[in-house]
Amino acid sequence: MAGHTYEESKQIALKTIIILAVVTVIEVLIALAGKGHLISGFAPYETAYIGTLNVGKTIMYLLMISMSLYKAYLVIFEFMHMKYEVRGLVRSVLLPTVLLVWAIIAFFMEGDYWRASRAQVEEKNLEQVQEAMQPRGDVIKLEESTDHGDEH
Repeated sequence: MAGHTYEESKQIALKTIIILAVVTVIEVLIALAGKGHLISGFAPYETAYIGTLNVGKTIMYLLMISMSLYKAYLVIFEFMHMKYEVRGLVRSVLLPTVLLVWAIIAFFMEGDYWRASRAQVEEKNLEQVQEAMQPRGDVIKLEESTDHGDEH
């Protein structure tokens, strides 16, 4: 490990573990506060909107995502020793990871598109069914027959 003594390596690992623990506690507190469990009556997802964008919810999500990415960075670069590897190896590991994240985002966007399209189809089908159920003036209504078959 890049010329560190055993004691220095222990200190680096301990410092990283403490940082990970603190960031995790902050993430949990943000999640609990965001759902209104810590402060009664406070839930950022019920706050201001800009157009259709919920500002409080968006800020909460961005904080959670950024802290999770920071924790992933610490684990990969310190505990998986990527910090001490040659630049080419680091790039060969990180590039597929970035592409994987891109693919996940693309799949979510595609799924959202399909969900919206399906909602439009279901809405149109419901309209057609309701139109078909409307009584029309040119339909002759037949009265029910009282004949119940052959009774002796």
